[in-house]
Amino acid sequence: MFDPSREAARRFFFETWRKYRAGEPLAGLETLAIEVILLHPEYHPVLAQPERHLDRDYPVEAGETNPFLHLALHLALLEQLSIDQPPGIRARHTALLERGLAPHDAAHVLIDCLGEMVWHAQRHHTPPDAGIYFGCIDAQLAKRPATGGR
Repeated sequence: MFDPSREAARRFFFETWRKYRAGEPLAGLETLAIEVILLHPEYHPVLAQPERHLDRDYPVEAGETNPFLHLALHLALLEQLSIDQPPGIRARHTALLERGLAPHDAAHVLIDCLGEMVWHAQRHHTPPDAGIYFGCIDAQLAKRPATGGR
């Protein structure tokens, strides 16, 4: 099971970015990670300075987005979509695309809801609840009328 420490997860992103910039081959999860990293140029300066950002906290109360959490949620979503787990996530992603959202924008809707579900589980010391996840996604779908395609 892939359950790294905070430091190990951050080192994975730092090393993936370093290897990409050095033109070194990427393998396994690194190939997915670089796709996500490249979608977020705002995080490139962070990833280029591991000594500065390895131990940095990103307090939500201060309005900061944790770039490592954001990238990890993108990777989790890619995995979910690849295996349709929880069942129905792929159909909801498709529904967002059919409502005219660009793929990256649709991913952000889903990872915002994924983050909400994870926050709820941590706050209440409960297992992740797909009902919370899907309730959030379905609320977002209800706000967007179907356009009949991308």
